[in-house]
Amino acid sequence: MAGLAPTLLGIALLIGIVTLVLRTYRVAHPFAPALAVLRGALQLAVISLILSGIISDPFWVGVGLVVMFTAAVGTVTRRIGATRRHFAWVAASMGLGVLVTLLVVFGTGALEFTPRYVLSFGGIIIGNAMSIATLSGRRFTEGVTEHWEEVEGWLALGATPRQSTRELARRAVYFALIPSTDQTKTTGLVTLPGAFVGAIFGGASPLEAGRFQIVVLAGILCAGSIAAVALIHLLAPVQRRPVPVPG
Repeated sequence: MAGLAPTLLGIALLIGIVTLVLRTYRVAHPFAPALAVLRGALQLAVISLILSGIISDPFWVGVGLVVMFTAAVGTVTRRIGATRRHFAWVAASMGLGVLVTLLVVFGTGALEFTPRYVLSFGGIIIGNAMSIATLSGRRFTEGVTEHWEEVEGWLALGATPRQSTRELARRAVYFALIPSTDQTKTTGLVTLPGAFVGAIFGGASPLEAGRFQIVVLAGILCAGSIAAVALIHLLAPVQRRPVPVPG
């Protein structure tokens, strides 16, 4: 426990600075990052204990991925509007993106089909597909709200609900993919991604770590693109002004 003291101190100082900066600037919910770190730490502690027992068991790895996926779908749904229809749409969109990516990566042998790789790669893909789906869904909803007069104009001219929001939908997908695209473009130049660093710390050679990381980055873009396009395709036919969802 004594060995954790420096880590805990460092984390406490970092989060203290974050909270101070946000409160000073009067940003809404200044304690949200601190609560997020606390929640993340607790969840990581629990998952670390669980993973030590299931990492080599295919059945429990599958169960773990299902739990991750369900939590991710729930998170996206809350961000874009918590309804049963949205939950089903998010599940279908993310499920399609994740499934296609896993089939390609493990079907081609890009990564070895073992419980360890399935769990680590699958978890990364689910998490990033969640972020991209959230960004695209919120961007689209906000775009329709901000440009509702334009959408109404198209509807009045006889455009279908899908046609009236086509450009807003395309923009939402484009902007949702910017963070992942930029991360991929700057990998090794500006950033050293977590998967690469983790593989190095785990004893892998730099070449092997780099191979894993580039597969991860390509997988994130594949799953995210499919999830975002599929979700926006389902959300796009808008016939009335959306109700804004609190952040």
